[in-house]
Amino acid sequence: MKRRKFINKTVLGTAGAVGFPTIVPASVFGKNAPSNKINIGQIGCGRIARGHDITDTIRFDNARYVALCDLDSKRVADAKVLVDGFYKEKTGKEKYMDTKIYGDYREMLANKDIDAVVISTPDHWHSQPAIEAALAGKDIYLQKPTSLTIKEGQQLRKVVQDNNVILQVGTQQRAMPQFRVAAELVRNGRIGKVHTVKVGLPGDPAGPVAPAMAIPSNLNFDMWVGSTPEVPYTEIGVHPQNDYSRPGWLRQRNYGAGMITGWGQHHYDSAAWGMNTELTGPISVEALAEFPKSGLWNVHGDFLVKHEYENGITVYTSGGYTNGIRYEGEDGWIFVSRGSYTASASDPVDKEKSAKALNASDPNILTSVIGENEIHLEKIDDQHGNWLECIKTRKAPISPIEKGHKACAVCLISDIAMQFSRKLEWDPENEWFINDPEANAMLARAQRKPYGTNNVKL
Repeated sequence: MKRRKFINKTVLGTAGAVGFPTIVPASVFGKNAPSNKINIGQIGCGRIARGHDITDTIRFDNARYVALCDLDSKRVADAKVLVDGFYKEKTGKEKYMDTKIYGDYREMLANKDIDAVVISTPDHWHSQPAIEAALAGKDIYLQKPTSLTIKEGQQLRKVVQDNNVILQVGTQQRAMPQFRVAAELVRNGRIGKVHTVKVGLPGDPAGPVAPAMAIPSNLNFDMWVGSTPEVPYTEIGVHPQNDYSRPGWLRQRNYGAGMITGWGQHHYDSAAWGMNTELTGPISVEALAEFPKSGLWNVHGDFLVKHEYENGITVYTSGGYTNGIRYEGEDGWIFVSRGSYTASASDPVDKEKSAKALNASDPNILTSVIGENEIHLEKIDDQHGNWLECIKTRKAPISPIEKGHKACAVCLISDIAMQFSRKLEWDPENEWFINDPEANAMLARAQRKPYGTNNVKL
C-alpha cells in the first residue's frame, strides 16, 4: 500500500486494526506518535539481550522494537515471543506488533525504517556489525567489550566518528549512583592524592574436554565463528541449546579473553572515571596469570595485573581482591561495587562479599557534600535511556566510543601482558607497545574471510 493511502486510511479510523503503523505526522497521535519513536533492531538474542538489553530498552516509550536478528533461529523466535508479548500486554492488542526477524544482521541494516540497533552478540562479533551499522547511518548500543583487538577498536572509533552516529557502550556502572559518587569524591580530593587503585575481578575455572558434535540445524555456525579460526562445533563452546545460562564462548580465547575483558571493561571504565584518565591509559603493564592445561575453556584463571599511569597512580587487578574498585589516597580509601546487582542471573558474583556497594575508611567521607564550584560528573538514571535521549538530542552519550575504546584497550593489553613474563611499556596515545614488535603483533588478529572488520567495505 502506498504511504499516502496508508496514512489516509489510518486517519479515517481504521488504526485499531493496524499492527505496525508506518511513520505518520506527530500531530495525529501526539507525544506517543510513531514519528516520535526510535525504531530499534536487535542484533543477538541470547542471555544478555533477553535479561538486560531488550528488557531495559523496550520499556522506554520513545523506543519501539521492530526487528530482531540472531544466527540461531530458535533464539530469534524466542525473542519475538518476548517482544510481541510485551507489546500485547502493554497495549491490550493481540496483534499490535509483529516484529520482523532476520538471520543475517546485514539484511536488517538495509532496512531504512530502522533507526538504531542494539548489539548483544558474542565478543568477537561486536566491532564488525557496529562498524556496518555506523556506515548504514544507524545509532548503536554496543555491549562491552568494545572490540576483540586494539586494531578493531581503532577501526570502529574512526567509522563512528566519521559517520556522526550515536554509539553508547554498555558500561552501565555509569548509571549506578554509587560509582559516580565514588568517582566524584575521589576527583574532589576527599581521600587526598590517590596513589593506588585495586580492582577486584574474578578469573574463570578450567572446563572439560568437549568432543565435536553435529551442528544444530537452527544455528548458522560458520557465520557464528565469523572471523575467528574454523573449529568443530561443540555445544559448550557456543551457547546452550535449551536455556539461556552462561555460554561457553566466554571462556575461549578464540572469542575473547575471559573476565579481563568480559567484566574488566566495566571496572576499568569506572576506575578511569575516578582517576580522570578516561581518554588516555596506562604507560606500562605487567601480569601473572594461570591458564588451563587441558579442556576446551582456555582463558585466564587466577591472575594479577599491574598498570602504571603517568599521573603516578598504580592500578592492581586480581581475583584476590573483593569484586569492585578500591581507591587508596594519602588521607583514606573509598571502595565501590555493584552490591548485590547482577546484569543476568548467571553473573559470577559473590553476593555476600559484594553486598556493600559503597564504603570508606571514614564514614564522613561518604556524607561529604560536593560544592557548587567543585567537580560534578554527569548523572544519568539509565544507560539505555541515556542512549535513547542522545539519539534525539544528538549529544554525546555518557559512554561514547572514545571512552569505551580506551577502557577496552586496558583490558586487551592486560591480556597481552599475561602472555609474557616481562613488563611492557605502553604508549596510550599512539596505542602501541614501545620497542616491542612481539607484543605489537598481538594488537590485531588474523581474520577468516569473508568475515572481519578488515573485510568491511568502507
